[in-house]
Amino acid sequence: MDITALYRIFLGCTGVTTDSRNCPQGSLFFALKGDTFNGNAFAAQALAAGSAYAVVDEAACIPAGDTRYILTDNCLHTLQRLANYHRRQLDTRIIGITGTNGKTTTKELIAAVLSKSHNILYTLGNLNNSIGVPLTLLRLKAEHSLGVVEMGASHPGDIEELVGIAEPDYGIITNVGKAHLEGFGSFEGVIRTKGELYDYLRRKGNATIFLHRDNPYLVEMARGLDAVTYGEETDSYVSGRITGNSPYLAFEWRAGKEGGRHEVHTRLIGEYNFSNALAAVAIGRFFGVEPEKIDEALSGYEPRNNRSQLKKTADNTLIIDAYNANPTSMLASIGNFHKMQAEQKMLILGDMRELGEDSPAEHQKIVDYLEECGFKEVVLVGELFAATRHTYPAYPDAPSLIEALQRNKPCGKTILIKGSNGLKLNTAADYL
Repeated sequence: MDITALYRIFLGCTGVTTDSRNCPQGSLFFALKGDTFNGNAFAAQALAAGSAYAVVDEAACIPAGDTRYILTDNCLHTLQRLANYHRRQLDTRIIGITGTNGKTTTKELIAAVLSKSHNILYTLGNLNNSIGVPLTLLRLKAEHSLGVVEMGASHPGDIEELVGIAEPDYGIITNVGKAHLEGFGSFEGVIRTKGELYDYLRRKGNATIFLHRDNPYLVEMARGLDAVTYGEETDSYVSGRITGNSPYLAFEWRAGKEGGRHEVHTRLIGEYNFSNALAAVAIGRFFGVEPEKIDEALSGYEPRNNRSQLKKTADNTLIIDAYNANPTSMLASIGNFHKMQAEQKMLILGDMRELGEDSPAEHQKIVDYLEECGFKEVVLVGELFAATRHTYPAYPDAPSLIEALQRNKPCGKTILIKGSNGLKLNTAADYL
């Protein structure tokens, strides 16, 4: 079946699903494959649960004469082609966003700001890979004037693939840092891969990027592109400065040299969120959102999903940042915590994964920085931190940490919890 025929079927369906356990009535099911699953085996289940059609790539799973099955060579590639075709049929302007750290939070802030004046579509959660980006695009409706599409990467070429599907009109790279080094090979590999967004926009022509002017890596990467700048420099399109950080970030901004000053008190933890919030201001102003609505959106946004969340328990104040961890974000979190005004500080830090051969050195740098900051109460979790030179108590995993907390629960502390999501350090919060 060619893409135009499949597109007509798609338009008659209620939506797209790749999960046979969640098949709304009249939906279009794609039988995707993974290392441990084969969606073709669940196509019949999806149809019985409510899907109107099932796109499969194994002819053996199609019952004779059942026209609800659509056979294709590769279900994932067909999903991506359909998403790209759908994106081309609409006039929605797409903002592509990537970066090592902060891209999901920045995406959420941009969406909160733009929603004040526009009908927008944006990536839900962190559905930012080769499956998530197509699923996001297939949610586009004619009434959406803007789309904010997050793009993640762990290997060279990942962003190139995703921009080929989404075809963004605008782009923003939040930052570049040391993450997924096992896949990228080096920090330079990170820069090249994230820069694939800029490379696409150069080829496209007449494209605009939103550029954090204080980041020298991004400035160098953006040469030759039309940039709307934001940062601390007063001649930026939007400039700003931090005015508070104990514990929530507060900052001041203005548009251009002559613009009025606006102060925003956010519910975000960490000075490292300043550039994320300022990016949302710049994009909001560029698309005509009134300053007062921008302030309202940013002050009302509350982070979720273990991203810089502040949680007060009966015994302690917790800063939970356990969704992701890499050397760049870990150093930023620790540095921010060091400057934060709080008594009886404690840190629970978990391994940073996917760093490849750089892993031992990067974990040792973190431990050395902890000693440099003079923190007295530090707990390390994971085999990678355990292998460093340190004098702190260490546990192999979250369950063993929880056992220790049950025996000796901290009280009256302000505790930073930071580590890779796979360690599930957020489960320790219930015991603090």
